[in-house]
Amino acid sequence: MEILGILQARTSSTRLPGKVLKKILGKALLELQIEREKRSKLIEKLIVATSNNASDDPLEDLCKKIGVECFRGNLENVLDRFYQAALPYTPKYVVRLTGDCPLVDPELLDEIVSYCIQNHLDYATNALEPTYPDGLDVEVFRFSALEEAWREARLPSQLEHVTPYINRQPDKFKIGHYKSKLDLSYLRWTVDEEEDFVLVKTIYENLYPKNPIFTTSDVLQFLDQNPQWKTYNLKHERNEGFKKSLENDLKH
Repeated sequence: MEILGILQARTSSTRLPGKVLKKILGKALLELQIEREKRSKLIEKLIVATSNNASDDPLEDLCKKIGVECFRGNLENVLDRFYQAALPYTPKYVVRLTGDCPLVDPELLDEIVSYCIQNHLDYATNALEPTYPDGLDVEVFRFSALEEAWREARLPSQLEHVTPYINRQPDKFKIGHYKSKLDLSYLRWTVDEEEDFVLVKTIYENLYPKNPIFTTSDVLQFLDQNPQWKTYNLKHERNEGFKKSLENDLKH
């Protein structure tokens, strides 16, 4: 297999527990996100990687209902879970997706996959030097890099967040940063807090019934027309969870 998409999700998130199963227009947040990711033209297969804790049984049930393969593994060691999910397929490239990005852009997914392959990169992302809204994050990397990370990674941040072993070693891996012509990094479309969910719910309720395949441009247009929503959730910090993991590294 050339390109495998793995969507990591769990119900036990600390800031907004159960967020991936919260309903918008009668559908779980994760189901709406998967609808968008399935529109990628380059990802050959999409699987959900969740934990083997009983709290994630409803996630597996949802996957069965919508016909998406579900892999279950270690709750804390997400790198191991991710690697074990990918291993049966031994793809050339893996696309890492996270369950807090319900406005994911399928065209952007394909652009970053193409960018990674065409430039012979080990790892490509739009998230480390952000120019896209928080919540449109994509990471693409070689399976061989994931395998090395799985063998060698030891720090808490490397185990919890899958890719820091790769993307923090530019001397070892060929890394590329995909950027937008327009800097939209101040916008927050991820779902980690209740205000985030309210914003995404509002966007879906206004756009999805008229056009289920609405685009990033449609979201931007809606926010321009309704500027009170553009800044609704901006008090929250980007990548707060990763910063906590880096603090844990210091104790390691």
